[in-house]
Amino acid sequence: MPEPQEQPPGPEPEDAPADDAPPKDAPPKDAPRQDAPPKGKQPPAPPKSAFLEKAAYIAAPGTIVIGVLYYFGSTYTESYYSAFGVPTADLRFSIQAYLVNSPSAVFFPLWLLLVCGLVVLLALGWAGRALAVPERAGLRRKVTGWVLGVGLLVVLLGFPAYFWEERLPGLPNGWIRQFVPCLVVALGATLAFFGVQLHVTEGRAEQNRQARAGDRLWLGGGALLLGMLTMSLFFGMARYASVAGATAADDMAAAGYVTAPRVVIHSRVRIPHHVAHIKYRDLGQDSAPYRYEYLGFRLLAMSPSRLYLVSYAPTRRSLVVLPDDDTVRLEISP
Repeated sequence: MPEPQEQPPGPEPEDAPADDAPPKDAPPKDAPRQDAPPKGKQPPAPPKSAFLEKAAYIAAPGTIVIGVLYYFGSTYTESYYSAFGVPTADLRFSIQAYLVNSPSAVFFPLWLLLVCGLVVLLALGWAGRALAVPERAGLRRKVTGWVLGVGLLVVLLGFPAYFWEERLPGLPNGWIRQFVPCLVVALGATLAFFGVQLHVTEGRAEQNRQARAGDRLWLGGGALLLGMLTMSLFFGMARYASVAGATAADDMAAAGYVTAPRVVIHSRVRIPHHVAHIKYRDLGQDSAPYRYEYLGFRLLAMSPSRLYLVSYAPTRRSLVVLPDDDTVRLEISP
């Protein structure tokens, strides 16, 4: 019986797709992806990132303002209590306490600087506009040179008094010695910066490429002058905060410490002191253990371990320091 012969495989249908062939509806290989952004364009930032960027723009200036207020408040507070001989480090003030004291240190000088700055800007703006006329180009160059030279000279002359004022006998004591050096440097920096602005605006008006390239050095010099102006004003305001704190302490002592609370001290032991106008009474054994009573003290400050007391009489400024423990008991009244 003959064996059956194998049939050869027939041709595959024409419409049968190959194994590695892409489907008919697939895009070409060289076509850009639909989910990829076009070249040269970045995807939009997510809402959270945009919110953080806006928050950073608000928080950064606020942090600087808080830091400046903290510095002036701490300077004022330290000067105030140092006038009585109380170390501020022992009182352990919080950051909020220093910020609360800062308006007493910065309100008046800041208001004065804003008013003076407005007047100076208006005056210099009027002068610059008057010199911007083409017919006054020669006068503008002369004014630019004179203002720049005088401003730099005033800055150079003000720096010795700024740093070595104690060695200059010509400066009188008081407010003049405290504030004139820094204000002189600030005035010179302002005049020199105005000269730089006049020169830069003149070069831009001429539309000279070489002049515009040189403006970068002039702008850098103007930035340095603004830095000198800022540091001089900052130094002046810090000195005002220190002087204001000491002045407030003197006024409080001269008025008899009327804002400090009255204190009646009951003590187990006698309290040796040299403060005037303090009344002392020995109540005897019946009032033990706090048999010694002292009247006339006012509570100036209190730390976690000490009490700082003064007399209500403004004749002599004497400070009494007592330990805050069970040896004394206080009766405080406004």
